[in-house]
Amino acid sequence: MTVEPYLFFEGRCEDALKFYEQALGAKIGMVLKYKDSPDKPPEGMLPPNSGDKVMHSEMQIGESRIFCSDGGCSGSPTFGGFSVSLSVKSAAEAEQLFNALMEGGRVTMPLGKTFFSLRFGMLTDKFGVDWMVNAVQEMK
Repeated sequence: MTVEPYLFFEGRCEDALKFYEQALGAKIGMVLKYKDSPDKPPEGMLPPNSGDKVMHSEMQIGESRIFCSDGGCSGSPTFGGFSVSLSVKSAAEAEQLFNALMEGGRVTMPLGKTFFSLRFGMLTDKFGVDWMVNAVQEMK
């Protein structure tokens, strides 16, 4: 069994994929547009002219996979009650990723040394996704 997050960007999925590719080195896998689906969505599910929006996509970040979509293309993504946690092996990597994700977002807990981590910080990125960045241990 695996647990894989599925994020709905409500019309900004392609922008998000490009951002995570640049900021995190995400590897983008399949991207399926609504217009290319063999089954059309139910009548009234999507706003008009949503054919070029993302029905389903996937990205690989490190050893983890995250699925993404434009969902109902409402234009208003809502993420709440969870954070995506990145665990890295060095303070330098934590700082690099935190700073990259911070572009256009807001910091909720500055990145710093804690009793449990070499570096730990929290932020909300420009798409509204909450992230926790945690440097678990230094590699020698």
